[in-house]
Amino acid sequence: MAEKVRKFQGKVALVTGASSGIGRATACALAREGARLVVSGRNQERGEETVERITAAGGEAIFIKAEVSNAAEVEAIVTAAVTTYGRLDCAVNAAGVGLFANTVDCLERKWNRVLSVNLKGTWLCMKYEIPQLLKVGGGAIVNLSSITGVTGVANMPAYSASKHAIIGLTKTAALEYAKSGIRVNAVCPGSMKTPMQDSVIGGNPEAEAELGATHPIGRMGTAEEAAEAIVWLCSDAASFVTGHAMMVDGGYAAQ
Repeated sequence: MAEKVRKFQGKVALVTGASSGIGRATACALAREGARLVVSGRNQERGEETVERITAAGGEAIFIKAEVSNAAEVEAIVTAAVTTYGRLDCAVNAAGVGLFANTVDCLERKWNRVLSVNLKGTWLCMKYEIPQLLKVGGGAIVNLSSITGVTGVANMPAYSASKHAIIGLTKTAALEYAKSGIRVNAVCPGSMKTPMQDSVIGGNPEAEAELGATHPIGRMGTAEEAAEAIVWLCSDAASFVTGHAMMVDGGYAAQ
């Protein structure tokens, strides 16, 4: 039987927010398809666990601890990719933080934190990733937005604002670099079974069922399902797709 062709054989990928959730699932999926990985996050132990999962499955990866709201640290992630593997072919900007508080009660310092990580962090990542993609003649970037980036969600003003803005940022970069061979897209997951979501519903089965029921498909999604969409957007199969915000939401936005 012929060996399966791996979509990212010989490619180098960078994934932020890879310590858990969608970022981790995406890193593992890209490695499965042959990519060499630079994974990044704020938690050293969980980031190294992501690397261990990849290497245990026969992949290749390194972990760089970084805060994406810090320009020097973001630059260091990208530099590590080029220094270690010689190039960068695709990047997934999945680092993010959440916050529950209504518009009036949301504290300014917490608002600033969410916008700094989610929006500024995504911009900084692209700022340093794009020049490296230009050096190899193009590539792909996927930014993690959310269903809250296309709908209003009560009690999440900072998070929703940041995710809406990520879509605008994605479309702008896509237009700027389309003719340079760089595709820039976003994914908009619905409610997913991730550590961030667990911190909200506290592992309550009834709350999970209620949240799942808000999606026409009748359940919450998984990090792995989001990762598959991201991998497709990074691949040559999506060669004519750029500036797109892809719903991975079980039909939520179609309501």
